[in-house]
Amino acid sequence: GIRAFSPDSEQVIEFSSPLTMIVGANGCGKTTIIECLKYACSGSLPPGSGKGQSFINDPQMSGKPEVKASIKLRFANRKGHKMVATRNFSLTQKKNTLQFRALDGAITTTNEDGERISTSHKCTDMDREIPRHLGVSDAILENVIFCHQEDSSWPLQEGKELKTRFDDIFESTRYTKAMESVKKAKKEYSAKLQVNPNLSIPHKIHT
Repeated sequence: GIRAFSPDSEQVIEFSSPLTMIVGANGCGKTTIIECLKYACSGSLPPGSGKGQSFINDPQMSGKPEVKASIKLRFANRKGHKMVATRNFSLTQKKNTLQFRALDGAITTTNEDGERISTSHKCTDMDREIPRHLGVSDAILENVIFCHQEDSSWPLQEGKELKTRFDDIFESTRYTKAMESVKKAKKEYSAKLQVNPNLSIPHKIHT
């Protein structure tokens, strides 16, 4: 049900290692495949999708009041366990507009006994859980792995925007906060030492 793919039949694409090339005519859905991968991993809609309205097949094209769609991503998490993430959507034709809804999704995994366990998640929870299982930050998913072709020139930007993106990718904010905590702790213990020279300084500072 995602644009360029029929809502009436499931399409399966298997990605091989180390490289899979996607080749096809204009408009056949090559970019849509990458956009589906990105949404499955991060919950981020592609630019120009009208808040999701043009990400799903138009109900008017199929003569239905509503079109339901889903994306299923089978992957190995950072521990090597196989998982399946499912995200569901609907696009409803209202009187004068289209209403896009991202429905609750599910993460399915297999435990040590070989039993399949499926857990339902809200969209916001899925957005946090999938990057955690992949071991990749949201910033790297957004700006590096699944950087949209319309936004691929962002490394040529100047000033604050470029710095913000690099800070997000390298998580420099966490490093800065950690250094501030270390400096604060050092200052506090230095002050205590001046009052009590026999005070022992801990070997570890937790930040």
